[in-house]
Amino acid sequence: MILHGNQRGGGKDLAQHLMKDENERVEIHELRGFASDHLLGAFQESYAISRATQCKQHLYSLSLNPPLNAQASVEAYEAAIETVEERLGLQGQPRAIIFHEKRGGDGLVRRHAHVVWCRIDTDQMKAVPLPFTKRKLQNISRELYVEHGWKMPHGFVNVHERDPRNFSLVEWQQAKRAEKDPKKLKVLFQERWAISDSKSSFAHALEEQGYILAKGDRRGFVAVDHKGEVYAISRWVGVKAKQVRDRLGEPDDLPSVNEAHAKAAKLVTDRLEELRLEQEREVARKLELFRYKYQWLLNAQKGEQGALKRQHIERRKAKQASQEARIRKGLFGMLDRITGKRRRTEDQNRTETEAALILDREEQTLMYDRQESSRQTIKKDVTTQKAWHVAVDRELKKDIQWLNAPPKPDEATQNAERKQRRRQRNRDGPRLDR
Repeated sequence: MILHGNQRGGGKDLAQHLMKDENERVEIHELRGFASDHLLGAFQESYAISRATQCKQHLYSLSLNPPLNAQASVEAYEAAIETVEERLGLQGQPRAIIFHEKRGGDGLVRRHAHVVWCRIDTDQMKAVPLPFTKRKLQNISRELYVEHGWKMPHGFVNVHERDPRNFSLVEWQQAKRAEKDPKKLKVLFQERWAISDSKSSFAHALEEQGYILAKGDRRGFVAVDHKGEVYAISRWVGVKAKQVRDRLGEPDDLPSVNEAHAKAAKLVTDRLEELRLEQEREVARKLELFRYKYQWLLNAQKGEQGALKRQHIERRKAKQASQEARIRKGLFGMLDRITGKRRRTEDQNRTETEAALILDREEQTLMYDRQESSRQTIKKDVTTQKAWHVAVDRELKKDIQWLNAPPKPDEATQNAERKQRRRQRNRDGPRLDR
């Protein structure tokens, strides 16, 4: 769980921010230690108390955000808040807890929490000091990740292990080159040779299999694939070079090895680009179905929330009516006051009211947790689909980039260039400026 806190003033602006309509749902979960029953009034109380001190940043605001695909219950939030309160030395200070359910850029609604404490210690009339809060919050975050079994970011384990690329070395070192069976490859060339009677027909037959007929460095016939591999025709067909020349003629009008490589690579990259666009359209279609399903679920859950709220209101009205009926009026009421029965009845009513409120909150919490679990199921499906799309798209783009990379000079060309440089140095003689 990511914890981010800061000291601040401006209670009015903070209250307006926390109650913004941009959230799908805003719930004031708790107001402790304030006389007011709404957020703005509570923060104004804190400001009024701070006027008796020199403290300008009389509030401490904390946000609690669980990992993207994690489900945190209300009890988990409350336990985390209690831990933060103890570590920062804010025990017993007035506080407000607000839950938000907000729709992210991906269209999914996620729940997070905000806590705001009043820093002013009214007994000593000074602000509670908050040293090293960033380090303390990071330690608590690390403990929460371990406690809930969430996958911890590398930065929480060791700041030196942060990897801004978010992928492992093993993933980048995976070889792209697939080994081909020499026997099957030889059969392929022999079949293409057998069905061809000219240079053009043989070149067409090879191109159907992804190979481009080209002119080799020694004026021989070769085939080149999209990876730049060069295959000598006489060797792979199993005939002599003279027989190849007799059937195919001269290779002068054929592309060079580098040109053939570029052509073969383009054949493959065009297809890879088609596949990439196809899978983008497929993913977009699936995500649209997820969004429709998710919106339907949200509407159903809002209806369930409204029904539970109405049920609680009706139950409280009925309970209030039965409690009022217990309190007698007139002469009997006066007698109840004298005998103490009125006080006992009021205590009983108060106890029942508190128990009813606890029951309402428990039912509400169970409902919210159940609804959050249902949303998490869809979120996981969406996340899995997006992760697959990103992995495939990245892989295809890398393949396309690799195939479009300029070919490296062959060994013969490199040797010739080295010899040329060596002869040039011999002619120029030793350099005098060294």
